Amino acid sequence: MRRYRLAPRATRADAVAQTGLKPPTIRVWDPLVRIAHWSLAGGVVIAWISGKFPDRFAAALHDGSGYAVLGVVALRLAWGFSGPRYARFAQFVRPPARAVLYLKQLAARSEPRYIGHNPLGGWMIVALLSTAALAAGSGWLYTTDRFWGEAWLEQLHHFLADGLLLLAGLHVAGVVFTSARHGENLVLAMLSGRKRPPRPGDEA
Repeated sequence: MRRYRLAPRATRADAVAQTGLKPPTIRVWDPLVRIAHWSLAGGVVIAWISGKFPDRFAAALHDGSGYAVLGVVALRLAWGFSGPRYARFAQFVRPPARAVLYLKQLAARSEPRYIGHNPLGGWMIVALLSTAALAAGSGWLYTTDRFWGEAWLEQLHHFLADGLLLLAGLHVAGVVFTSARHGENLVLAMLSGRKRPPRPGDEA
């Protein structure tokens, strides 16, 4: 009697691969969140680089980008209380105990995938927005008559600017790590606003 080997059951991924169709996605990040994200990143980079040059053009660029950063932070704060679900702070800023639990899950390599920001990512957003606002605000204060020439304020401004770059580096490292862990490009998601739908075990 001839024996037949049963073919493995086709999965959804196999069907997508065979048909050439793109896998389904859902909208997570709205346009304002994405615009604010990349505008803030660009403003910080321009302000930091222009601050290294003493000429008048660089100084004007530095001041202008600093004011732009303040405006973006203010807009993002307002949107964090009035925007759609995944833009709201209430959705991704979780209690510190949740962040500690997530760290333990990371150490055990058992962390869930979050559709929005994970607990550590949520607190990183708070840290980035706060430090950006303080750095830009201290830079503005330094231009006022009351605080012009104050060495301590200038030092504070530089300290906050360097701290902001450090936080941004940690943020990028976290994005790369999480993208690799869960098999999705989070940079592309922040450009398109779309991610794959929740699966069993994901945190929506």
